[in-house]
Amino acid sequence: MSDSLAGRLPAPPRGAGPAYGQQGSSANLADILERVLDKGIVIAGDIQINLLDIELLTIKLRLLVASVDKAKEMGIDWWEHDPSLSSRARPARETEAGASRDALADENEQLRAELARLRSAAGVPGPAAADAQAAPAEEEDRR
Repeated sequence: MSDSLAGRLPAPPRGAGPAYGQQGSSANLADILERVLDKGIVIAGDIQINLLDIELLTIKLRLLVASVDKAKEMGIDWWEHDPSLSSRARPARETEAGASRDALADENEQLRAELARLRSAAGVPGPAAADAQAAPAEEEDRR
């Protein structure tokens, strides 16, 4: 039966491109992918799970497919700041912790300088002198 069917079908014209699903489809797929990435495409959908007219679960899906250049053009660049995706991105906690440590160290230094200035103005000995005076008193208590 296939022999008789093959004899009835017209032969493809000479110079025509390959049939669908053969070698030419990869070029078409590449063209389509290039267009999609160049322009960008948004796919949106909602999934709802109901039981006896009671909504149990709703999932809202929004998907953007675009090239990196197109995404940056639209103001999307989260992958550059995500430490799991970029080695140049520092974890937010580490950045905040480092900044807060620096701020605390600066504040601590300012407070120590102010305390030293107030002690000298009041004529009260500094912490080194106070420690030196406390050491003999502690030795007497131990005896």
